[in-house]
Parts: sequence; structure tokens; C-alpha cells
Amino acid sequence: MTYAADRIEEEVAYLAYHFHWAIGDILDLEHGDRRAYVSQIATLVERGARAEGKQ
Repeated sequence: MTYAADRIEEEVAYLAYHFHWAIGDILDLEHGDRRAYVSQIATLVERGARAEGKQ
């Protein structure tokens, strides 16, 4: 099974935007680790958006 190039680009952009990591460092991550970071960031972003809505 291959992983779509556009999906990898989305993950790299998302991690680079939020963590300010270099592209090479992100691409060096194992797929599962990269997905875990993306998931954790998404959780934090959603939590922050909910908190802003309550103010």
C-alpha cells in the first residue's frame, strides 16, 4: 500500500505550520509518528477553538 503524495504534503504543511519544524525533520519521522503528531495538534486546535467560543 502506498501513501498518497498529497496526503503527505498536507501532513508536512500542518506540522511545519504548527511546530515550525524543517521539512526534512518531518519527513524523517515514521508514518505512525507523523500521524500521531497531526492528531495531537488537531485535538489542541479543536480544544482551543471550543474555548474561544465559550468566552
